[in-house]
Amino acid sequence: MSRNVKITGIVVGALILIVIIIPFFIDANSFRPKLESELSSTLGRPVKVGNLSLSLFSGAVKADDITIADDPAFSKAAFVQAKSLKVGVELLPLIFSKSLNVTELTLNQPEINLVRSQDGDKWNFSSLGGQATGAPALATTAAPASSNPNFSVTKLKVNDGRLTVSHAGSSDKPRVYDKVDITVTKFSFTNSFPFTMTASLPAGGTLKLDGTAGPVNANNAALTPLQAKVMVHQMNLAASGFIDPASGISGIADFDGTVSSDGHAAKTSGTLNADKLQVVQKGSPAGKPLQLKYSVTYDLVKQTGTLTEGDVTVGKAVAHLSGTYDSHGTTTSVNLKLDGQGMPVDDLEAVLPAVGIILPPKSQLKGGTLAVNFSIVGPVDKLVETGTIRMQNSALSGFSLGSKMSAISALGGKGGGEKDTTIQNFSANVHATPASTRADNINLAVPSLGTVTGAGTVSASNALDFKMKADAIPFLIQGKIADPKFVPDMKGMAGSVVNGALGGAKSGAKAPLSAASGLLGKAPH
Repeated sequence: MSRNVKITGIVVGALILIVIIIPFFIDANSFRPKLESELSSTLGRPVKVGNLSLSLFSGAVKADDITIADDPAFSKAAFVQAKSLKVGVELLPLIFSKSLNVTELTLNQPEINLVRSQDGDKWNFSSLGGQATGAPALATTAAPASSNPNFSVTKLKVNDGRLTVSHAGSSDKPRVYDKVDITVTKFSFTNSFPFTMTASLPAGGTLKLDGTAGPVNANNAALTPLQAKVMVHQMNLAASGFIDPASGISGIADFDGTVSSDGHAAKTSGTLNADKLQVVQKGSPAGKPLQLKYSVTYDLVKQTGTLTEGDVTVGKAVAHLSGTYDSHGTTTSVNLKLDGQGMPVDDLEAVLPAVGIILPPKSQLKGGTLAVNFSIVGPVDKLVETGTIRMQNSALSGFSLGSKMSAISALGGKGGGEKDTTIQNFSANVHATPASTRADNINLAVPSLGTVTGAGTVSASNALDFKMKADAIPFLIQGKIADPKFVPDMKGMAGSVVNGALGGAKSGAKAPLSAASGLLGKAPH
């Protein structure tokens, strides 16, 4: 037994001595040309690695730094720059035949720059695995597996990376994703491989993807098939990069969904829950959370999408969004329809500011139902919204329309006593652009005043310019939404008097003179 222990001790000591001594006889830097050559050939662009050191205990060669060049069609700067690269290798071939058989690659703290072309149809990583001698061509069909590099590793990892995403020719600030960790197992260009990715989103929040990808499209890596579950927590919508910042949409959201791509068309669906949502640039955050359950099909080559399901829910109010969008170019364009019928006003009141609807100070809509039917068309930074709106059996609490209009003496002081405005019916045709919102065919039924009709505009600065009639008496609404001014329309009144006088002259009546005096708030002589 003592003899066996001694033999075992000698063997273990010899192995330890070999592990300590071998690195002195193997110059790890001698493998640098081969490593650079193989990586450059695999990626289709120049790769430079720094000083190499060998650790037999970990079975790895470590490079102090690594730089992967960008596609020259995009820039001369680095595509990836990492502080260190760990290369797992097979020890026996390395020791006895000095062969470098790579089993694992780990990038530590890499800076990765992703750039989308100005017209949006390419990325600077599209040419990975090919020869990036010019602008990468878009593939419309999957490339044959044989055209991919014959390269595979058991594990590919990115630790604590930083991912910067930008759009060539755009003035938008690049989006930065920190703490990026990626793990790929059984990586091969020619087969699918499982992966996981986590990252911190711009301006807060986290992202996690878990799924499979591959085989890599040899003509355009951006068209590689992908299936993944996506989980996002506390995403800042305006800064995340998932929504065009030109849209003016902002808020904090959680998302749970899936994405599936065959390299031609991508399908994504899921549920987004948004808090403090703002939909238009001149709006303000909603006071109630909103949920969007959606499904989209996206053509990766044409960069056009179809919203096949879009249920927008606030409390018990549900509206349906459908249509198409085109993300080709620097600004996304949409052609959407929004339809909501019989929606409870009490649920919607808190989200009106999100769509730019401002109520008079200290006022609130209560009760009743709202119906909308709108088309939303154009670039997201210059949307044109056209449609109809109708509200029934509601009340504007804290605002007395009758009191505001009592200064118009021709109304005879009607409706000046109530504190709230009861709305039996309100309807209008609306046309909204970034410059102004126009309402036509306004029809407002208020018991204390009768029927109010007219048309007018609200400017981008919330200035009012409306010409209205109440019981056939013309008046103007001016000022700002925060402090509307109701004033007599003297020109309109004069026109009514003239028309009335002409009508009276034809019938021989003397009533027009009395009517004119009444309109001006004077007793007839």
